[in-house]
Amino acid sequence: MVIHYTNFNIKKIHKGSIILIGNFDGLHIGHQKLFQLAQSYKKKFNLKIGVVNFDPMPKMFFNKKLKNFKLSNIDQKIKLLSNLKVDFLITKKFNKKFSKIKALNFINQILNKKLNSKFIFVSNNFRFGNKREGDVNLLIKNEKLFDYKVIKPEPLIKGKKIVSSSLIRNLLENGFLDKANNLLNRNWTIQGIVKEGRKVGKKIGFPTCNIDIKDYIIPKPGVYAVKVLRKNSTKYLKGIANLGYRPTFNQKKILLEVHLFNFSGNLYNKLLSVEFLKFIRKEKKFKNADQLKVQIKKDLNIAKNTK
Repeated sequence: MVIHYTNFNIKKIHKGSIILIGNFDGLHIGHQKLFQLAQSYKKKFNLKIGVVNFDPMPKMFFNKKLKNFKLSNIDQKIKLLSNLKVDFLITKKFNKKFSKIKALNFINQILNKKLNSKFIFVSNNFRFGNKREGDVNLLIKNEKLFDYKVIKPEPLIKGKKIVSSSLIRNLLENGFLDKANNLLNRNWTIQGIVKEGRKVGKKIGFPTCNIDIKDYIIPKPGVYAVKVLRKNSTKYLKGIANLGYRPTFNQKKILLEVHLFNFSGNLYNKLLSVEFLKFIRKEKKFKNADQLKVQIKKDLNIAKNTK
């Protein structure tokens, strides 16, 4: 189980650990390889593994227009880190004051005094401190002074491209769900609360759960085969989802609508995890609801036969 701290005031048991710093958004196969390496250090030196990340992501903090960006939320991250045998996660609030901390102060006050880090895992392009003045070289330069060792693993290459969260976001935005899922080593998933909508789907015979995607990345608008997990349940429900602006009904706000097969019940205000299995088609504006219903039936056949 991952112990989650919302600041650097960690318990004594977690001081003097292996520290990995980064967003680790999506925890893709590149991240998974990194954590496997950290596990080898954990066994060799009998140390705990901790992750330091920031909320909001620094990129989202400095670019206020960047609303839809994340591959995973904090609850998903905790679960995935637990599967990777991480001992604790530190989520530091990233604000204006923290963004102005000097790089050397970050090393001394946080990595040294608060965490007493023994090994620090960072990517080669890691930047920190006021105006991004700190880098890997600065961390290495201060190894002996603060008694830690910097580990900077090589990035994972797949298909001549570095596996990264940015690459996966790009794949999702362009409708290459299969490739994105392959790099995640699982189905990409949105978690969200079911909200009451305009009941348009119900009126045309296909009731849906309306889910606000909050700050998740927006994949290519269209129709997807999905499977859904309710909170505290292990039984998946198969379904079909439309993620988009519903051009037939002139909607302006992006919405995830999920129609579940062979299900009846009230899911309002329930937390659902929607796993994206297959991109069926892009979003299209139909002349009327009858044309849309004809297309939905075709989409349903594809979704029902998707594994």
